[in-house]
Amino acid sequence: MQKTVRSFAAALLAASALTTAVAATTGQAAAQTVLRLDEVAVGELDPGKATDYADSILMFNVYDTLVLPKQGEVGYAPHLAESWETEGNDFIFKLRQDVKFQSGNPLTAEDVVFSFDRMKELGQGLSFVFTKVEGAEAVDEHTVRFRLSEPYSPFIASLVRLPIVDKKLVMENLGEGEGEMKDWGQAFLSSHSAGSGAYKVVSHNPQEETVMEKNPDYFLGVPDKAPDQVRLRYSLEAATVRTLISQGEHDISSQWLPPEVLKSLAADGAQFLTETGGGAFYIKMNTAKPPLDDVNCRRALSAAYDYATGIRMVAITDEIAQGSPSTGAIPVGMYGANPASEVMQRDMEAAKKYLAECKYDPSEFTLEISWIGEVPIEERFALLMQANFAELGIKSEIRKVPWALFTEQVTKPENTPNISQIFVNAVTGDPDTLMYPMYHSSAAGTWQSPEYLKDEKVDALLEKGRTVMSDEEREAAYSELNDRLMEIAPTIYAYDRQSVFAASNRVKVPALSDPSKSFGMDGMGFTFRLMEMTGE
Repeated sequence: MQKTVRSFAAALLAASALTTAVAATTGQAAAQTVLRLDEVAVGELDPGKATDYADSILMFNVYDTLVLPKQGEVGYAPHLAESWETEGNDFIFKLRQDVKFQSGNPLTAEDVVFSFDRMKELGQGLSFVFTKVEGAEAVDEHTVRFRLSEPYSPFIASLVRLPIVDKKLVMENLGEGEGEMKDWGQAFLSSHSAGSGAYKVVSHNPQEETVMEKNPDYFLGVPDKAPDQVRLRYSLEAATVRTLISQGEHDISSQWLPPEVLKSLAADGAQFLTETGGGAFYIKMNTAKPPLDDVNCRRALSAAYDYATGIRMVAITDEIAQGSPSTGAIPVGMYGANPASEVMQRDMEAAKKYLAECKYDPSEFTLEISWIGEVPIEERFALLMQANFAELGIKSEIRKVPWALFTEQVTKPENTPNISQIFVNAVTGDPDTLMYPMYHSSAAGTWQSPEYLKDEKVDALLEKGRTVMSDEEREAAYSELNDRLMEIAPTIYAYDRQSVFAASNRVKVPALSDPSKSFGMDGMGFTFRLMEMTGE
């Protein structure tokens, strides 16, 4: 059937070539559709180094992975893999046999092994999600085995961060370096793609723009209404984006536009697209030094915080905001999360009760509330907290801290502010990559974990979430973890993060507008083959 479809497509292409002159004079020729969008630089094209949002957009379109998140639900579905099974701590994958790289080379188990070995050897990007994997081997041309050092249930989720690279193409383009593998193709892959994805890279400047076009030989096919060409531009000013969208010269903004600019674009007729990627805005409390080493003091602050006002501060319209109400430590939609109806609410009576049980006298301490200098919205939240806590008689000082200084400060508990503000996401969509780096005692002292939490029950539940294998067991473990974190209150769970993008009406993006089609993972909603150019 596939051969027949391709033959028919070739015939249509030939017919189109014969009638080009006529179509040009009659105005009936279908113009190439172009999708234009922007993100913050840099756009990292090397799969072994990609980490950020722009990088994710490139990875999810230029490369493929063994599995993909299921749309509209929890879990993962086969993609390059047809199926998988476990054998002890090992995972064995059967690969599809109909996949070719954009070079024309067939995709085999050797490419999967090479991709894994390369990521581990470089030790950059998101290689840390594979620390439990001892190695990979090709059992045969279409079977690959991953050997794990111990049971690790998030392994399947981790595979969405292992783009499969064309080994033959990379080996033909090794740059300068030592040993047989020289530079592992870093120089080549910084400006060229070696993937099997639905879009090919035409040109790439990581500071300015990446241009991509449809891959006509993609193994799943690319719908006709998907954009023919994509131009991903980097670090456009908010005023520039606003002007371009208003003039019909830009299609989707980045998620970083200020609420007032988004409101203005909506007034001009732009649509909003939204994405929830398993992340949240966390207000971190340093549990290692007074007064927040006292659980009742932390509970008092958590109860006094005005959650509803915080949501209004990031609201764009009555229906759309850059955050959704938090229900607890784990964002809605992930294992262990509370229902969306159980939103966090301010409770001043409870706050006063907890404060009365705190061993510290609020008249004898002053809290240091920090905000990251590169994230201006955090200053507004610092002022909100200062006002909220003052109602309890708690004094506070607000301090602006540059990101580089903050990451240095938090390496020692005595230098870590009483209160920090951080946006954190699950890089694989699994709660392990969100919760473990924040709350396991072995992970204390990073930008994700300025709480310095040491709680044996939390540690045990985090480890259980990694080792139990069924969905039901993982749901139970993370639900108990959620309850425990709410009980000991190391963090104020301000809101679940929701990215908001302004878009022209020239494009439809079901994965960013229909919850039943969403992937629940940052950047994957920008899978271009699932978009539709409307021609408006």
